[in-house]
Amino acid sequence: MHSLLTLSLAILLLPLFSFVLLIFFGKKFYEKSGHVGTAILGIDFLLTFYVAIQKLTDTTNEVFSYSFTWVDFHSTIPLKLDLGIMLDNVGAVMLMVVLLVSFLVHLFSLGYMKGDVRYSKYYAYLGIFTFSMLGIVLTNNFFLMYMFWELVGLSSYLLIGHWYEKKSAADAGKKAFITNRVGDFGFFIGIMILWFNYSSLSFDHIYSSIAHGILPFGSSGWLTAAGIFIFCGAVGKSAQFPLHVWLPDAMEGPTPVSALIHAATMVAAGVYLVVRTFPMLTADALMIIAYIGAVTAFISATIAIAQYDIKKILAYSTISQLGYMVMGLGVGSYSAGFMHLVTHAAFKAGLFLASGSIIHAMHHALHHVNDHHTDAQDIRFMGGLRKKMPITFWTMIVFTLAISGVPLTSGFLSKDAILAGTLAYNHFTGQTLIPLIGFFVAGLTAFYMFRMIFIVFFGEHHDAHRLEHVHESPRTMTIPLITFAAVSFFAFYSFNPFSAGDGWFFQKTAVPESVVPQAVRAASAEAFGEELHHQHYLAMGLSLTMAALGILTAMLFYYWKKFSADKVVAAVPRLFTFLNNKWYFDELYQKTAVNGTIGIAKLLAWFDAKIIDGIVNGAAWLTRLVAVISGKFDHIVVDGIVNFTAYFTGFFGLVFRRIQTGKVQTYIIFALVGAMVLFYVYR
Repeated sequence: MHSLLTLSLAILLLPLFSFVLLIFFGKKFYEKSGHVGTAILGIDFLLTFYVAIQKLTDTTNEVFSYSFTWVDFHSTIPLKLDLGIMLDNVGAVMLMVVLLVSFLVHLFSLGYMKGDVRYSKYYAYLGIFTFSMLGIVLTNNFFLMYMFWELVGLSSYLLIGHWYEKKSAADAGKKAFITNRVGDFGFFIGIMILWFNYSSLSFDHIYSSIAHGILPFGSSGWLTAAGIFIFCGAVGKSAQFPLHVWLPDAMEGPTPVSALIHAATMVAAGVYLVVRTFPMLTADALMIIAYIGAVTAFISATIAIAQYDIKKILAYSTISQLGYMVMGLGVGSYSAGFMHLVTHAAFKAGLFLASGSIIHAMHHALHHVNDHHTDAQDIRFMGGLRKKMPITFWTMIVFTLAISGVPLTSGFLSKDAILAGTLAYNHFTGQTLIPLIGFFVAGLTAFYMFRMIFIVFFGEHHDAHRLEHVHESPRTMTIPLITFAAVSFFAFYSFNPFSAGDGWFFQKTAVPESVVPQAVRAASAEAFGEELHHQHYLAMGLSLTMAALGILTAMLFYYWKKFSADKVVAAVPRLFTFLNNKWYFDELYQKTAVNGTIGIAKLLAWFDAKIIDGIVNGAAWLTRLVAVISGKFDHIVVDGIVNFTAYFTGFFGLVFRRIQTGKVQTYIIFALVGAMVLFYVYR
């Protein structure tokens, strides 16, 4: 095994060690549990940094892989499972993203979760979550990926429902877990199609087979189906339409958990799955993926503009940006979609941690004046916080500029590359709706994010006394914010602030052409690349225009207050209610999927109670009736015959007993009488 693979295996196992240590001995550490977990993750991050630098500076771009046979039945039918790990440039980048976010969330939680009733368990669950996500990143086969995939679902359930004494938190955990099972079932079907056709779940074996023209059941349609089924897993984990409903409810977990789940780990797992399976996705599968991403981005952005809970605004923002990533991958912008995953991880984790800093300060201030009724997450109860929390304010400005796609930020580079990809895709396929949605959502994103900034940090609150005790968060919470803000600038990804394609990221994470089945692509990689370059400046101009319009509209309504948002809401109350209630997806699913499931369950229960139990009970009643009749027959007829025979025999016994006197003279007389009778009869 290569030395970098050995270190990667250590990187994978360290968070598992943290989980085992804290879950069994957490009570002994208790207040030190956070420091133990953070220290282990810090060591893990340093190892990851070393591995990533070594891998990304390797000019050969070699893929390191190690496998071993786990199950081999040695039968005529191939029944063999190989397990192993793999490290390539994409995996090295993803390791850095996961460990950076996870380590900073551990660090941030030292201050945010201090005094929590289940402090040690919280850090233990962070450990198993990180282990699960690292497993998805490092595996080289679908079997281990699916195993770690389910572990991510389990650990996210534990973290979302951390405060399970709250019904809303317990329900949110169950909702996330069950919704993801729907997508995971499709993922499982896709894996089974591949297993049946290739007798292997190894990425290399499957992709090389496809590249050489070996398709499932000899049909590109089946390859499309396999790709779409596997994408179902991404629909669940990355909260894509129509399985996006679990993500906003996941806000019931602690805010650092929201940063972890919504930034670089759980929701990124779905996008990473599309990245890993990109070589097997046909043109038809990519088109479906692109449209699902575009629709997801549009729906969530429209919902975000009508929310007041700061974490829900960011949650729908996350769904929208995930839609952007999926759309980018669907239109063929492989590196751009993956880059947006990486850049988004930094500024979205920063946004959630910054919102956690605000909520932490709001709780402190409200409790100080014995106000236990005001919602500390409602942006309408904030205002003027920029002077009270300067570090949180300036870092949040950086994050908001990045997500809005403003130049000199990482978000501008990745978003511009995705939008250029949509224009190139439109050139080859004529799918105009996808770029239209992409640019429109760019404007909406800038609007709702700066709406939040202006309401929270500018202006004055109507009750200044209530917020006079707001102050900046401790260093354990501000250092992660500053770190995320720093890596949200363009220089970390490309030295050209206006072109991601000129940077190391695109050069190091391009999809290997050797495994791309060009026969099932809408256009060759070379032609697509040329069109991307051609559309670059048009995409940049349009995206900057839309971002500027979004920011300007937010300033007119919430900074300069030239227009009243309340009057606009009053003018279109039904539209606002529709958006504020999240397009009524929860109500729709409640009346269809949930109530339908409950109705089917009740119907099956009735069928079981009335029909199945009726048949069983009827059979039992009939058996009892037959048993009663049989008993009566036995008692009256059979026993009657037996008893009558015994009585008859006894009666004749009594009669003949009188004849059997034991006297010879009597017997002689009977013999003479008998002889006389015989003589009389036969004479």
